[in-house]
Amino acid sequence: MKFIFLTGGVVSSLGKGLTAASLGTLLESRGLKVALQKFDPYLNVDPGTMSPFQHGEVYVLDDGAETDLDLGHYERFTNSELTQFNNLTSGRVYQTVLEKERRGDYLGKTVQVIPHVTDEIKNRVHAVAEQSGADVIITEIGGTTGDIEGLPFLEAIREFALENGRGNTIFVHVTYVPFIKAAGELKTKPTQQSVAKLREIGILPDILVCRTEKPLNAELRQKISLFCNVPVEAVIEEIDVEHSIYEVPLMLQREKMDELVCKYLGIETPPADMSRWESVINRIIKPEHKVKIGVIGKYIDLQDAYKSVYEAVTHAGGENDCAVEIVRVDSEDIEKNGGLSHLEGLSGVLVPGGFGERGVEGKVLAAKYARENNVPYLGLCLGMQIACIEFARNALGLEGAHSAEFDPKTPHPIIALLDEQQNVTEMGGTMRLGAQACKLSSESKAAELYGTEDISERHRHRYEFNNAYREQFEAKDFAFSGTSPDGNLVELIELKDHPYFIATQAHPEFRSKPVQAHPLFAGFIKAAHEHANGN
Repeated sequence: MKFIFLTGGVVSSLGKGLTAASLGTLLESRGLKVALQKFDPYLNVDPGTMSPFQHGEVYVLDDGAETDLDLGHYERFTNSELTQFNNLTSGRVYQTVLEKERRGDYLGKTVQVIPHVTDEIKNRVHAVAEQSGADVIITEIGGTTGDIEGLPFLEAIREFALENGRGNTIFVHVTYVPFIKAAGELKTKPTQQSVAKLREIGILPDILVCRTEKPLNAELRQKISLFCNVPVEAVIEEIDVEHSIYEVPLMLQREKMDELVCKYLGIETPPADMSRWESVINRIIKPEHKVKIGVIGKYIDLQDAYKSVYEAVTHAGGENDCAVEIVRVDSEDIEKNGGLSHLEGLSGVLVPGGFGERGVEGKVLAAKYARENNVPYLGLCLGMQIACIEFARNALGLEGAHSAEFDPKTPHPIIALLDEQQNVTEMGGTMRLGAQACKLSSESKAAELYGTEDISERHRHRYEFNNAYREQFEAKDFAFSGTSPDGNLVELIELKDHPYFIATQAHPEFRSKPVQAHPLFAGFIKAAHEHANGN
């Protein structure tokens, strides 16, 4: 078994996760089984209680683990089967160490960062390796080299490489080569300093991935090679892509990064066959049609807040030969200015998940606009609840209808707290999380799109449709087209007399891939294209 540790330096948001995922794609295309994991240095046990302003999207796995958004890249780019073991935070490490100390597992020893914390980190690498049975384990170290909170992770991977042997372990360092406009030059000093920090710790990078806006010429590559002590062939250019993040694996292949990794690790494989990936890229960047999709949210200025939603829309666009123009609409702006000015001209309306009261009424107006104007609508989690609230108010005449989450005193709690959530007091990891089975109505649009009546989707919520109102909704052709197998929980709704009005309590965006768009998103973009063309 071989191990790759991927670090980053100079600044955050360099795209380490994307680089790790892209490398995973290339190695899989060489016939290797790959597993990926992310180590995050923050003290939160997981990102589940963190604000999108702090962390971006919380990505949920089948087993209910709330994880870093980079695990979304891992799943979209590879076939790696991820669990709670594939994301580790400092908070989780220290929690485990302290629990062991309280149990007496350390037999009276003084508990220290070295070896007890670092051993726990190394144990997680071994656990993923054992669990996955992969040929190659790629471990991304979050944060920036030199940050104090990340030092135990860097020490742990240094020790791991020493124990495992350099022929079985390599270090890939992602760094930044900035273009200074005033000087008209790319500068290598930040990369030199970043590598120097690593060398102080005892880690010698084998490969440098250089994020840059401009191409690296031979002279710059030679300079980086000399001062950073890596072969010039191991100075990999990762220039900003022109169209899509899905171009990155092809870029790294042109740089022969996968060949180099296999050479350093002593792996003999056929060349990577990226023909299927290339066809996906062609569909995304050279589409025949165009649609305009409005995403209605309250974190709309944060690209990473709805990361998986945007990617799922892109995948669906590729499948339908459509370029998707995403119009990010702040739901609070709809509240202030009315819906028409922000929603007119859209080919489809999408309301993603979320928590909290801010901007809710704007989302309700967006759902009303889509329903009344036959504009394709896709609701995700909160987006389903919003569709139900809107219908209750405006189609059923239930004045003051709302969710008990936002208005505990509403006369019509269309959305209510799940029974299992009634006595929950702790916030972290206590929602209805992970993969949940769903039974679809045989006559539903959803069943037609999925091609089956039995599905499973990932969830992350505390509130659910209130069954006391089911009969009233059904009397108005509001279809509860998907429920839990026992019929107690509403999982998916549709409007029978609407071209495409579907909403789910789940988060189907987490199951979408560029090579296989999710059926609900694919159907949504198809309907949006038809709407845009007057069909």
